[in-house]
Amino acid sequence: MCIIGKLRKNGSITKAAILIGTLFLQSCSDPELSYVPQGGTILAFGDSLTVGVGADRVSSYPSVLSELSGRQVINAGVSGETTAGGLERLPEQLSQTNPDLLILLEGGNDILRNNEFAAIERNLSAMIKLAKDRGAQVVLLGVPEKGLFLGVAPFYEDLANEHEILFEAQLIASLLRNPAYKSDPIHLNEEGYRVMAEKIYEFLQENGAF
Repeated sequence: MCIIGKLRKNGSITKAAILIGTLFLQSCSDPELSYVPQGGTILAFGDSLTVGVGADRVSSYPSVLSELSGRQVINAGVSGETTAGGLERLPEQLSQTNPDLLILLEGGNDILRNNEFAAIERNLSAMIKLAKDRGAQVVLLGVPEKGLFLGVAPFYEDLANEHEILFEAQLIASLLRNPAYKSDPIHLNEEGYRVMAEKIYEFLQENGAF
């Protein structure tokens, strides 16, 4: 619960007080996660980074996340998938698994193929809406743009703000910038996927999922 202190001094609201109050209100409105119970289900939905290409399946981030969290984490990754393919596939996955939480990691293949950002954003938006309409919470993982510094593509933050969902911006980019975590230019190795799972676990834990 957020507590906002008194903003009035001598009967008037100062500019500093208004600013402080605004910051407190913004922090109050940040999205948080509901607790995922021990019997709950997490759906890890994405492409080859979800599958775990570059390592054994048991070393994929969903497998490691399941070990860390004690929850069922379903690996629903498909190598090479674009957001258009993901949008077609997601309704059946949601129906089959009825997840408490969806971790959405899509868009990398679109970016590699130079697909229009507007189309990627529309597809991701539709996926987020589908999940929320089914009662699932959504956590969005940002995918970097092409380029030397691997900054996250800008529409991910826009989507998180629009749908009021939690968004992790830097994890994938930071892992791909570190050669020690990579099996090839676009995939992680066993150590990389473990670090990925550990960071996602910490992120979920900090935001109330566990």
